[in-house]
Amino acid sequence: MIIKQLSVFVENRRGRLVSIAETLAKADVDISALSLADTSDFGVLRLIVDKPEAAKAALNEEGVVVKITDVVAAVMDDQPGGVAATLRVLQDSDIDVEYMYACVGKTTGKALVVIKPSDVSAAEDALTAGGYGAISPSDIYRI
Repeated sequence: MIIKQLSVFVENRRGRLVSIAETLAKADVDISALSLADTSDFGVLRLIVDKPEAAKAALNEEGVVVKITDVVAAVMDDQPGGVAATLRVLQDSDIDVEYMYACVGKTTGKALVVIKPSDVSAAEDALTAGGYGAISPSDIYRI
């Protein structure tokens, strides 16, 4: 399933993450997944939220730079080898993975990952054909 991801550019200084989290809370935005990669000067906070446009607007009002990107959410069995099998589907379809991270889901016995592939549409098609695309928006978003 193709979903929207926020990429938030964060100065690497004390209090910035809590400020971003509080801004989203005030905007009644629920965070389902996050990943933070940092350098000495700045970080990129990637978020899956239930209201991407509202989150972007709220953060922009605070002077935070935000980009919305399409990514793929894949559901797999929560067992050893689940990630490897999912990645094998993409590899066999000649689709590169730029990055990925885990996502909180509401399906018992299943694990969710967020994947930024080289080709979002092709990845969604390949994962669906491989049995990894049967995910409902309610598995990720607060509905």
